[in-house]
Amino acid sequence: MAIERPASHASVRKPTTRPENPRFSSGPCAKPPVFKLDNLADAPLGRSHRAAVGKAKLKAAIEETRDLLGVPADYKIGIVPASDTGAVEMAMWSLLGARKATMVAWESFGAGWVTDVVKQLKIDADVQTAEYGQIVDMAALDYDTDVVFTWNGTTSGVRMPNGNAIPADREGLTICDATSAAFAQDLPWDKLDVTTFSWQKVLGGEAAHGMLILSPRAVERLESYTPAWPMPKIFRMTKGGKLIEGIFVGETINTPSMLAVEDYLQALDWARSIGGLTGLMARADANAQAIFDFCVANDWIDNLAEDPATRSNTSVCLKFTDDRIADGAVFAKAVAKRLEAEGVALDIGAYRDAPAGLRIWCGGTVETSDIEAMLPWLDWAFHAEIEALAQAA
Repeated sequence: MAIERPASHASVRKPTTRPENPRFSSGPCAKPPVFKLDNLADAPLGRSHRAAVGKAKLKAAIEETRDLLGVPADYKIGIVPASDTGAVEMAMWSLLGARKATMVAWESFGAGWVTDVVKQLKIDADVQTAEYGQIVDMAALDYDTDVVFTWNGTTSGVRMPNGNAIPADREGLTICDATSAAFAQDLPWDKLDVTTFSWQKVLGGEAAHGMLILSPRAVERLESYTPAWPMPKIFRMTKGGKLIEGIFVGETINTPSMLAVEDYLQALDWARSIGGLTGLMARADANAQAIFDFCVANDWIDNLAEDPATRSNTSVCLKFTDDRIADGAVFAKAVAKRLEAEGVALDIGAYRDAPAGLRIWCGGTVETSDIEAMLPWLDWAFHAEIEALAQAA
């Protein structure tokens, strides 16, 4: 008669197949699979960004972004400093204060925007928040106020399912941090007055550069309203009551990295080669679905996002649900450490302000085959840590 043994990593063989690329960081994210340093040879290094060649590269980055994302022709697109954070701050400092604001947060970065508006700018604001894994009822908001929100919560894995809750006849502006959504989710431009993102996320670009997209309504606000507070030079988008048009054709506020610009252009070229926005969304969906299916098949792990309709297809956040785990943070860190030591999953620990667990990036630059190769290792690492707990008891 066979003797039954408790499940442990001894009964789960260490997988033999490894991901070709173990980089699942949520930012900076994996480079496109065709990336090579040699591809950046055309970067005009040592040249001024104000020279003709520099201006042409920057303008191309703007217009190719417009084409790939389907941004309307009458929307302005600018390359700004300090990544997505700089773009969001630029928008809030320049546009808010003309009317009451509604600040929406369901994860740490959204909470940061709340702090900046309420405690730094001291704007009259209604604050609406939800716990990690949940989302604010966007249909219940007052859109006669200026509404600031994050489309995809990078640290919670919770996203807007669509823009249906935002009325077309709103009086206020919508300011949307879309840094983990752009190029992976279909953004409804008619519902968004200000949209921001960074190159380092879904296209795997380099850090420090942000994109700021303004609707005609946002431009009208900029040209008709002057904030009560001093405006740092790096945030100024108007002069003499008129929009500084040069910012939105590639004449950046401060000096950009032409190497990073070239890298972004190469990523845009790759995105077009796989079917553009449709292809990018399909890749992200397939990556995320592989993890969702894994969670269904294993009762010790689950998606942090409670409603399947709001689960992100880029920053997939997971929580361990096994009753044998007493300290979730210690356990999750130990699992992530095992995976990193094996070289099969790098930088997948949950964000420091988020609930204990894992965060696996699934944007379009990640290959589904790498996700599928990593998941058996996650199963192995979980059981290895469970056995370690039993041995220590």
